[in-house]
Amino acid sequence: MPLTRWLPGLDNLLHYRAVWLRPDMLAGLSVAAIQIPTAIAYAQIIGFPAQVGLYACILPMLIYALVGSSRQLMVGPDAATAAMVAAAITPLAAGDPQRLLQLSMIVAVMVGLLSIVGGLVRAGFVASFLSRPTLVGYLNGIGLSLIAGQLGKLLGYHTETSGFLAGLLALLRNLGSTHLPTLALGVATLLLMILLPRRYPKVPGALVGVLFATLASVALGLDRYGVALLGAVPQGLPELSWPRTSVQEMGNLFRDALGITIVSFCSAMLTARSFAARHGYSIDASREMIALGVANIGAGVSQGFVISGADSRTAVNDMVGGQTQLVGVVAALVIGLALVLFSAPLGWIPMPALGAVLLMAGWGLIDFSALKGFWRLSRFEFGLCLLTTVGVLSVGVLPGIFVAIVIALLRLLYLTYRPSDAVLGWVHGIDGQVELSHYPQAHTLPGLVIYRFDAPLLFFNADYFKQRLLQVVAQTKAPRAVLLNAEGVLNLDVSGLTVLREVQQTLAAQDVHLSLARVPRETLAMMERSGQLGELKPPLVFSSVRAGVNAYRRWYKRQQESTQSPATQGE
Repeated sequence: MPLTRWLPGLDNLLHYRAVWLRPDMLAGLSVAAIQIPTAIAYAQIIGFPAQVGLYACILPMLIYALVGSSRQLMVGPDAATAAMVAAAITPLAAGDPQRLLQLSMIVAVMVGLLSIVGGLVRAGFVASFLSRPTLVGYLNGIGLSLIAGQLGKLLGYHTETSGFLAGLLALLRNLGSTHLPTLALGVATLLLMILLPRRYPKVPGALVGVLFATLASVALGLDRYGVALLGAVPQGLPELSWPRTSVQEMGNLFRDALGITIVSFCSAMLTARSFAARHGYSIDASREMIALGVANIGAGVSQGFVISGADSRTAVNDMVGGQTQLVGVVAALVIGLALVLFSAPLGWIPMPALGAVLLMAGWGLIDFSALKGFWRLSRFEFGLCLLTTVGVLSVGVLPGIFVAIVIALLRLLYLTYRPSDAVLGWVHGIDGQVELSHYPQAHTLPGLVIYRFDAPLLFFNADYFKQRLLQVVAQTKAPRAVLLNAEGVLNLDVSGLTVLREVQQTLAAQDVHLSLARVPRETLAMMERSGQLGELKPPLVFSSVRAGVNAYRRWYKRQQESTQSPATQGE
């Protein structure tokens, strides 16, 4: 049991079946084929040499294969998190490559520690913290920034700027000095990566594109014509070391590390959950948070940078038929072997080919179909998505996300402050109660108001509840009783309880009795502890609306009988 709980991947490997070996080996080779050029390209986003991107793959993939519970998820460098890391540490590094690497290692370890703490305190619910429109808007913004920032590699000019607006300005300044051989090679690589997977879906387009560009560059000697190459890649595996830092430095990086933690985890969980659902098993979000945290610490101590769930490589793993976490082990070993045996050929990769890979990655982050869906279903969600994108492009990743989240929370508070409510009645042929606002022909019992309030009764909406209920009673002809359908009142605080007592007293002064039905357990416990409303049983509290209505019918019948005249009774 402890092994299954803390090392689910290792538990799967210990119970490995021979029939899984062939598909896992093929999937591992396929994932490595995609991971190598992609990791090298994503390292470029932060300004790292090629080997740092590969370092960020090996140990994290091995760790996740042991600690992670998803049998399909592949971890590694991610375009979105790489962009966030670049935004956090590039200004602090001041152009010093060694300082940049140290800061990257520190952030990766901090993200790992924050993830582990979050998982231990069961904070996996943070995976639902970023709403779908906010996450799509964020990824769209990252994708556009990535595209704008990589145009220099494709057109053959050098720029130190990053970000969407700076990238567009750099393009306008350097458009006249476009290097045609670089542009030709980059466009050819890009077209190959776009068109080849359409015809042959199982072929790794990124790998084939980079191989084509490398072979073309070597065969034609394109470096002599000014086409930039990746350059020497150090041979060997990374040395493990703990990053040196200070409390003050960690404090300065804490906000960025927290934001990267949330976004990295949410992105990984979206991928892990979707593939787990496809294969009929579930994912424990908090345990996955711990697994991702340990993997990020592995990235930090092995001279890498923050990693996340890699959706494209996960999709390749699933498409080829990977069965277990052994796929990650195989991919990590292949990447390590490439660093040991093939470091020299890696240096021949042309920079425009890496730019093409990053342009494809940026384009892949932009979700036009989701935007269409938001527009069709909810204009507010569509606007929130666009606002997040604009925020990311203009003021930065974390501030843009923060603004979008605040607006979403304010809307949630507004909907809770002025929730939907309804006066209920009956229509012949329809089971249960219906809303009078939707069915004007619905009938009610004389003198009975059945009212439903669709939100918790809390300090900021209690007065609105009182106003609405008394308004409904005032519009009712000869009201005698109010039956509050409280199934939506999932929570009740002291202010809500006080207002409920005030409503009870106000109605009693008008000779109108207040009853409640379908009261949730937490709300009922709060009312019981206070003792302000009276004894919590009929005629005050009913288990169902039907029970309350039947009680009112019996009471109303007795009232009618008692008010009959003596003469009528004699007859």
